Amino acid sequence: MELLGPCPVPVEQRPLRQYEELSRSWFFAWPAASLPGLLRPLAVSWLSVLPITVLVASGSWVLRHDPARMVAAGAVAAIALPTLLLVRQWLGWSTIHQRLVSERVEYEESGWYDGQVWEKPLAWRQQDLLVARHQVRPILARLQQAIGLAATLMLLGASLCQAL
Repeated sequence: MELLGPCPVPVEQRPLRQYEELSRSWFFAWPAASLPGLLRPLAVSWLSVLPITVLVASGSWVLRHDPARMVAAGAVAAIALPTLLLVRQWLGWSTIHQRLVSERVEYEESGWYDGQVWEKPLAWRQQDLLVARHQVRPILARLQQAIGLAATLMLLGASLCQAL
């Protein structure tokens, strides 16, 4: 889509273009559709790392003789990978959101550090704000729910380990 007026910002550094690229990305598209669409790959990542964390937990002399606590400790530790994935997604989407709602676009013209700032025209700002409000904010809300769920599961799992 061609924008009105001359724009010095390279095409790949324009916020709307960055949003489109991020939403087409395999990894960053997880939270775009729905919360279950986000939780499914996170559950797969948790299940993938679970055998490794249980194996590491079995190295503990205390846990080796208490299989229930060993599995619970491994399950809690395995939540770290999905949590890191969520944090990475949060950082990517929040950066795009910030660039979309900003009145100015920071960009670089070449490979060297030569940061420039360009003020968005009103038409750009309106379009970017619509995308930020109706496309990116729901994604950030889903990520916030998932991060809250991961933290809750980690706390409940740690409490379970203590109770066993």
